[in-house]
Amino acid sequence: MSKSRRYIVRGAKAAAGTVLAAATVAAMTAFAPVPSSTASSSTARLAGVHQDLTRAIELRQLTPEQAEKFEKRLLKQINQAEN
Repeated sequence: MSKSRRYIVRGAKAAAGTVLAAATVAAMTAFAPVPSSTASSSTARLAGVHQDLTRAIELRQLTPEQAEKFEKRLLKQINQAEN
């Protein structure tokens, strides 16, 4: 394997690891147990997750499409848990 190809592979692995880390942190934040199941706490949590995802987009760790899909999935899960 040529030296330049090795660096490209390393860069791709590092980028994939960064995206995975950002998604893991967002998931841990989003799916952590909620002390109270009031609507206001759900709203506050979603706002916090949204801020985290916005920051990840700014850092180019996630695409806006990935963040939107994650938020929709999270909202769906929260709505199912509350019902």
